[in-house]
This record gives sequence, structure tokens and C-alpha cells, in this order.
Amino acid sequence: MNPQEEVEYQWLETGGEMLSRMLAAITEARQSIRLEMYIVHAGATAEQFREALIQASRRGVRVRVLVDAVGSMVLPGSFWAPLRDSGGEFRWFNPLSLSGWSIRDHRKLLVCDEALAFVGGVNIAAEYQGDGVTAGWRDLGLAVRGPLAGELAAAFDEMFACADFRHPPFARLRKSPRQKIVAAPAAQLLLGGPSSNNPLKLALRRDLLQARSVRIICAYFLPPWRIRRHLMRAARHGARVQLILPGKSDLPFSRLAGQSFYRRLLAAGVEIYEYQPQILHAKMFLLDDVVYVGSANLDPRALDINYELMLRLSHPDLALRGAEIFERVLAHCRRIDLESWRKARTFVGRCRSRLAYFLLARLDPMVAQWQWRWRGAENEQQ
Repeated sequence: MNPQEEVEYQWLETGGEMLSRMLAAITEARQSIRLEMYIVHAGATAEQFREALIQASRRGVRVRVLVDAVGSMVLPGSFWAPLRDSGGEFRWFNPLSLSGWSIRDHRKLLVCDEALAFVGGVNIAAEYQGDGVTAGWRDLGLAVRGPLAGELAAAFDEMFACADFRHPPFARLRKSPRQKIVAAPAAQLLLGGPSSNNPLKLALRRDLLQARSVRIICAYFLPPWRIRRHLMRAARHGARVQLILPGKSDLPFSRLAGQSFYRRLLAAGVEIYEYQPQILHAKMFLLDDVVYVGSANLDPRALDINYELMLRLSHPDLALRGAEIFERVLAHCRRIDLESWRKARTFVGRCRSRLAYFLLARLDPMVAQWQWRWRGAENEQQ
């Protein structure tokens, strides 16, 4: 792969735009399609994708689909049978079991012909259709052309080969490095999984130490104490730190847990805004000229448990366009004021936030770690 080969990036500002572009790319693919999703909900949107994949398979394209078994647990098992009948391949990631239900594939990825890829927070479901203001959840993604798409294809292949979560190569994947510097200008592909040394955490901490501008859009905000400390330190040392978090969430308990940090962050000078029109599901981190985009939130599941995929791109022009998107999202937010927040917080509200924090930041990671060790022991015995 030639490092000088051109790479192109394009922001896809809404879930509706991302889904439309993905469908068009599937229709135009001629050699291979790799689709990896956390959630696929039965309905018109999923049927459109399935039909496009079937047609691609019939015209000779190699089609492979990987879907998480918990994220899409309400999807009928027969849904992908027509794709298999047409010659396509489908696998569930980590089929449901008592010993491994907690470890999930949260990645969202489409790669066509190893030349065009899509990453972001958008799943295949009706709620992602729309502009995120008048209709649909607020989300975004990135289209990538060039050699980086080939690296994303290789990342898919590793996960697809180990989808059953029992095959011996999975143990090798568990021990392999999860950060790869790819053959593209100023780009890193951060592949996270069950580990305390998640590459996304490490990269974020390094960038936060020197950032003068921090702009984060995050659907589920429950960062570990070191990232919280770096955010507060940056604000206290003169950096402008702005967080756009959900005013409405599909997981209200997660929103409650994240609010347990508001007072300390606000007191340190961090600006917190809550998105008002629709459910916020986007993930975008802008640290000076560095862009993070992909599937990961800032919570224990994303940073310690789930398999995630993020791009870290040192790209001033892309960061500038990302900042413009940030401002457009910000226009639909309500700013949280420290004094008003203190007055509005009741004893019951604080207790609910602390309970949510305990369940999501303490209990859930503990269960996942136990299951990971149990599954690792099972694999070694096989």
C-alpha cells in the first residue's frame, strides 16, 4: 500500500444522509461488501439494506455481514436467510450465552470494494432516518476513500473470523495490539476491546494534555476519572472545553449517571450543553486539529468492555468542518449553568444519579471482566 496514495474524508452530518450514502455505495459495489453493525431493527430501513445486499450478491459481489447478537436480539433469526440463499455470508457476533453475553461488538462499519468506507454511530434502524432536528435521532458519520478503507476491511475480517467468540483465533485477537498506525497520512485506527489499556483512552489522555480547544459530542458520557481529570485540568489551564451531551436519551439511566459529574466539571470551567430537539446519538471529539470519529462513547462499555472502532485523524481541514458541525448542533442545545444546576438538584435526584453511576461504572464492568476471564478459561480448555 502506497503511503502517498490520496485519502479523502467527508462528514455525513445526519443519520439520514449516512444511511442514504451507505445504500448507494452498496448498490455501486462491484467486488466486496463488508457490513458490521451493532443494531439492525426489522422494518423498512433494514429491508432496504437487505435487498441491496442480496442484489449485490447476485451480481457477483462477495457480501459479508456481521451483527451483534445482543444489540439486534429482537431481529428475527430468519431475517438474513434470503441473503444467505443468494450466496451472501452472515454471522452473529457472540451468540447469546450466560458466560459471555456482556462482551459486545459495538462497531458500525461498511466497507465497499476496499476503497470506500463509512464509520460513525449510525445503526440500521428507522430512528436514524431524518435530520436529527425535526425527525430522527441526531447522529453523524464519516465517509473515507483511499488506503484507510483497506485497513478497515482488514479490521472487519479479524472480527468476522472470530464472530462465534469460541474459535481459537479469538484468543490471539484478545492478545494482539489494538492500536494500528495505518498507511495513510496522519491517521490512526483505534481498535478497542475488553482491556484496561484501551487505545482510545490512551490516545485521548495524551491529546487532552496539550489541547487548547476541546469540543466533544457524546451520546453516553461516563468517562473514567483520568479523562475527567484531564478535562478539568485543561479548562483550569485556559483551554476552552465544551461538551454537548444528551438532553434526551434512549438510555435515561446513562444520562442520570453522567449528570453525577456535572457539578465538578462546571466548577472547573467546563462548558456543558444538552441537546434538545431529539435523542442525541453522535460521537465526535475535536481536540485542536485532531478528530476522533467512530462508534465509541466516553463510558465504561466503550472504553473497557465493548469492541469499538475509532479513527484518530490529525487533519486541520476536517477538524474545521467538524467544528462547523459542532456549532450547528450547539445552536439546538441548552447550556447548563453551575448555580442553576446546584439549585435544581434534589436529594432524590442525587441518589438516583449515584445509583446509576454504581450500576454502570462499577457493577457492569465487574460482571464483564468476570465473564471475559471465564470465557478465556473456556477457550484455553478447548
